Amino acid sequence: MPTAAHAALRTTPAGRRKRRDTGQTAIEYVGLLPVLLLIGLLVVQLGLAVFAVQQAGTASRAAARAASYDHFDRSYEQAGRDAMSDWLAGDADFEPDFRDDEVTVTARVPVPSLIPGLLDGVTARRSATMPVDDH
Repeated sequence: MPTAAHAALRTTPAGRRKRRDTGQTAIEYVGLLPVLLLIGLLVVQLGLAVFAVQQAGTASRAAARAASYDHFDRSYEQAGRDAMSDWLAGDADFEPDFRDDEVTVTARVPVPSLIPGLLDGVTARRSATMPVDDH
């Protein structure tokens, strides 16, 4: 048979229990925070990689277009670099392949890394082909 003490335990105000759980909530938050930061870091890194691929595509098209003309005002490499964001253009590399009636330019852009040394040597590579202008 329940005593008066048991009845008092059942009717404990929720405020007491809430005070006791406050420390557990803080510990769970501190434990989850590194996981959330890592996920955020990976999302930003993925965005940088996608941006490098997009820049490589833009640069290869501009470089191939400039290389396809006989009378252009700048080199195909300069045209490719001019089409890119300045902070990626300096490290970009261009490789032309001249054929009889077309030119293909491959652009390689290093993928920037949020953690230095993590993605050393990883590059975004895109190619574009344009017909050679015979005029």
